[in-house]
Amino acid sequence: MPDELVRGRRSLRVDDLRERAVQVLPPPVSEYFNSGAREGLSAAEAATAWDRVRFLPRMLRNVSAVSTATSVLGQQVATPILVAPMAMQKAAHPDGEAAVARAAAASGSLMAVSTNSGSKFADIGAAGAPWWLQVYVLRDRGVTAALLEGAKAAGATAIVLTVDTPIVGSKYIAGQSIYEVVPDDFRLVNAAKAGVPEAALEQADDLTPDDVGWLRDLTGLPVVVKGVLRADDARLLVSAGASAVQVSNHGGRQLDQAVATAAALPEIAAAISGTGAEVYVDSGIRRAEHVLAALALGARAVFIGRPVLWALAAGGPSGQGGEEGVADLLARFTADFREVMALAGVRAPGEISADLVRRVP
Repeated sequence: MPDELVRGRRSLRVDDLRERAVQVLPPPVSEYFNSGAREGLSAAEAATAWDRVRFLPRMLRNVSAVSTATSVLGQQVATPILVAPMAMQKAAHPDGEAAVARAAAASGSLMAVSTNSGSKFADIGAAGAPWWLQVYVLRDRGVTAALLEGAKAAGATAIVLTVDTPIVGSKYIAGQSIYEVVPDDFRLVNAAKAGVPEAALEQADDLTPDDVGWLRDLTGLPVVVKGVLRADDARLLVSAGASAVQVSNHGGRQLDQAVATAAALPEIAAAISGTGAEVYVDSGIRRAEHVLAALALGARAVFIGRPVLWALAAGGPSGQGGEEGVADLLARFTADFREVMALAGVRAPGEISADLVRRVP
């Protein structure tokens, strides 16, 4: 009898979700979700870099009670598996970010919401999940400030500044662009665009560490800086006022051949140890073992992106996606994480430490 039937639950295979999503999504949408920058080397390496971590499990540790609960920026969450900010969620399912927010609430997770959200902040906030606003600082700082004000009013409790997109990295698209097949209101619906030139809504390419303080002072909220791959940058950003850094190469969608986050994480975590700043990581997290590896290498929590899009499109027991699909993904991902914690001899995320891992070439 298969082990998963003995356990009485279905184990998660994210690759199955991807295959189902590719079958139901229009090709331009699927290609947009799955593509990496240029030759796609960083995108292809993201998950395999996590696969190269090996564990040294602890024995005889009494794992009769294992909890996945933790906190991020003081917010209690039931799982360290959080939802990354992603654009074009309505291209995966008509309910878009609102469905993901409801799923995050049901799962005790937390959601980061993209500047390019296709759902209104009020609808996201009404779901009841804790959420942070991921911000691209736009060329028109006034539009950015209004966007931040709207997010805070709707319940956002932190700002996630993405710093790895001073310009948008090129993708090799075989057919139609997603922008040719989806409505304009699938993105930037929370920005006051009336009378604003299109160029003013482009991402600013003149950011400096001073913008961390600007965002913090403008909103009164903690700032997470996302897109960090260097230890010296991490130290600089924490000195500039960041409450956390998120180790990320944008899922391999910006600079191709950028280092994998699994490789960058340990040095960054060591560089800001003792500062009080938290460390998160994304890009390539596909299995519960990857989460265990990330926490052992210094992260407090992980953010998953593409798996959420695949689940939103075609996940869940019915295969219809939406809230059911994402809730099923988060529940099974967390159940699998609880299992690997027990097998590694740890009872809580706080017991996961560097002595549990070895890196292999």
